[in-house]
Amino acid sequence: MNGSDLAGSRVPSDDENAEVDSLSIQDIASSERLVVLEKSDQLIELQTILKDRSTDHSHFVFCADRLMRLVIEEGLNLLPYTEKTVMTPKHCPYHGIQFARGNCGVALCRSGEAMEIALRQCCRSIRICKMLLGDEQRVLYARLTSDIATRRCLLLYPILTTGLTALKAVATLIADSDVLEENIYLISLFASPKSIRTLRDRYPDMCIITSEITNEIIHNFATKYFGTD
Repeated sequence: MNGSDLAGSRVPSDDENAEVDSLSIQDIASSERLVVLEKSDQLIELQTILKDRSTDHSHFVFCADRLMRLVIEEGLNLLPYTEKTVMTPKHCPYHGIQFARGNCGVALCRSGEAMEIALRQCCRSIRICKMLLGDEQRVLYARLTSDIATRRCLLLYPILTTGLTALKAVATLIADSDVLEENIYLISLFASPKSIRTLRDRYPDMCIITSEITNEIIHNFATKYFGTD
């Protein structure tokens, strides 16, 4: 680059960069098969507490568990159901619904295990599988149900930074266990725009549920949640 090029160039301001990030996030959030929790004061407070570096361990876990239940319940709302009529104690028919059987959770160790309790609190008898990925996204361990190919999988991974770990987990479920892409529901607390793009480009039929798409990612989530920071 010569002197004239430098003279004519301009470095974008922080406000301009923030505006571009905001537009990018809005564009991503409008994608199909992507669910971002609706903003509310309660949700923003939970996110604020989790991102606050001064939050102590017990309060962090309490708020993380609350947020996990919110995103998991939102994921459950996407599962298929059938209509069901029951009889009330006053012998009146009530026309409701019943979720279809055949769901399971898949926790990506270690951070994904933090979401197991919240899933159990929402679905008491659900089967929970585990998968551990090592360096270079190699699968070191996988404990999956023998019939997982016929199930809808709630893939639990709280923080999506690059999306590469989740990408490998999804690829393993599809290639090695014959799980249908449209039967995978990736549930996270926070996701970066980069991770969403990476996952959406490769697996557009997979559903992603998160509380927020943001560049302010909690990189030490697992260590802070388990008290090893």
